[in-house]
Amino acid sequence: MPVPLTRRTLLAGASAAGMTLAVPRLAAADDVAYAAFRVVRARPGPPGTPEITLPAGYEITPGEKYSVASRAEYYTFVQGPHAADGIEIAVRWPGVRVETVIHQESHLPVERDPHDRDAFRFVLPMTQPSLDANQPTIQVWSHPDVSPGMYWRIEHNDPDRVAGPWADVAWPAGQVRSVVHQLVATHLICREAGLVDTAAAKGHRFVLMGFETNNAVHPDNPPHWHISYNSGPDFSAPTHNPHFWMDADGRNYYNGMDVTGLGRLKYYVGDPAPVYDFIGDANGGRGNLVLTFTLREDGGIDIAPPDGPSYAIAAGRGGDLLDEVTVLRDGAPWLAVSTTDRVHVGVLTVRIHDLRHGSESRTSVLRYDRLTGVLI
Repeated sequence: MPVPLTRRTLLAGASAAGMTLAVPRLAAADDVAYAAFRVVRARPGPPGTPEITLPAGYEITPGEKYSVASRAEYYTFVQGPHAADGIEIAVRWPGVRVETVIHQESHLPVERDPHDRDAFRFVLPMTQPSLDANQPTIQVWSHPDVSPGMYWRIEHNDPDRVAGPWADVAWPAGQVRSVVHQLVATHLICREAGLVDTAAAKGHRFVLMGFETNNAVHPDNPPHWHISYNSGPDFSAPTHNPHFWMDADGRNYYNGMDVTGLGRLKYYVGDPAPVYDFIGDANGGRGNLVLTFTLREDGGIDIAPPDGPSYAIAAGRGGDLLDEVTVLRDGAPWLAVSTTDRVHVGVLTVRIHDLRHGSESRTSVLRYDRLTGVLI
């Protein structure tokens, strides 16, 4: 028989004091698996908490960051014995119409209760070895380019899904818009400059990522983004990981670059921030120069490979980086990049205007599952 296990949501600033969960004993530590699921509402509304019933031997992971309500959804983590075939979970959410349940990057089949319009059941696979392995469940991100030398991710942030530190602050509308322009521009630069091919030949990769406003497990603030370099196939390799902080106009004003073995190095406008490949003993053991970042007075970033032309992400025609960014090649205007991300329908429009040869301008549309980010 399933054991009723209802957990009230802890909103930002609430305390877990006095909360008691009547749960069975968990399996031995080496047999424990973890899974997360998101219950997505058909329409946003005041944050609330559904009633959740788990089988014997399983529990909701303790801690307010693992059970989170927003206007658009509720997500929570479950832990207990490994079960590849899954466990049956019963949910009842009085007065709230539920659209779907998300686990990892999939919509789980949901069985509605014919006798109770507020109740449903689904099967949750219990297979992940850690809580962190469930990050894809609570993210909505797309991967336009995952190939040798490149890992590019775009986060699709929605004000109705805010969680963690973002639940109590003003929505960072400017940064959410600007970061996508800048990610697209960086991808174009890395490809044009041959940086991706060079990294791939070494078994290395560039990692382009924005920030998340919906993840209490990873409180990704203040607004920032990354042009990281892994001297290997993943983040377990020696890494240069810049954190470019942005203001409300999308301008980059600080680079906190985490470097394996050195901690966080701090760079401001005008400070060259070199990135090395960790091959050989040059540069204090950091290897050969890959490129150099320098924050610009206009809020953009100079991106200078050691050989060939230099590039830059610069302010757009409005003087900021909100509506567009200008891409410079050897100091001359090359491209104007702008994007529009319609997160409620899953459509990202990318406009690239060639400032030298207008006929080569182009527009592309990326369609994605609006609740998982998986490209369609």
